[in-house]
Amino acid sequence: MGSVLCEQCAAACCRYLAIPLDRPHSARDYDDIRWYLMHESVSVFVEEGDWFIQFQTRCRNLRADNRCGVYESRPEICREYEPGDCDYSGADFGYEAIFTHPSQLEAYYEKKRGKRLVARPRTPVPVSADQGAGESAPALSAGSRRRRTAGSGACATLVQMGA
Repeated sequence: MGSVLCEQCAAACCRYLAIPLDRPHSARDYDDIRWYLMHESVSVFVEEGDWFIQFQTRCRNLRADNRCGVYESRPEICREYEPGDCDYSGADFGYEAIFTHPSQLEAYYEKKRGKRLVARPRTPVPVSADQGAGESAPALSAGSRRRRTAGSGACATLVQMGA
């Protein structure tokens, strides 16, 4: 099975990474996760009670033929990956929940907590013409809520990663 499976491999496991999140407890924690989901190519899932943020991003070492360009010196996490865990196999991952859009998380929160996560609709802030595509976003200050210190809610893992 392994060699046949690898011959048809689309390298699904090399096209994303998933990082553990602290389990959300407060409305603020859920709102932080809602913010993550406002970004493209980001999803959040719950598996066996553990929360993860997933980024759809291709490994830099993935070659055009879907083989690893650094196979002999690949990281340990890649070496530990078993064919039975293969994303290509179509295995049921048994997610308790998966969120790809903020509205899905809002509905989950409302069902779980019996109240709305977002108290009132907010009017989007218009983007001015001088903030067009290709310009970098303004730098976040050290006190920004998205750069909280490690151990302070759902952001903790991202801060430890250096995000």
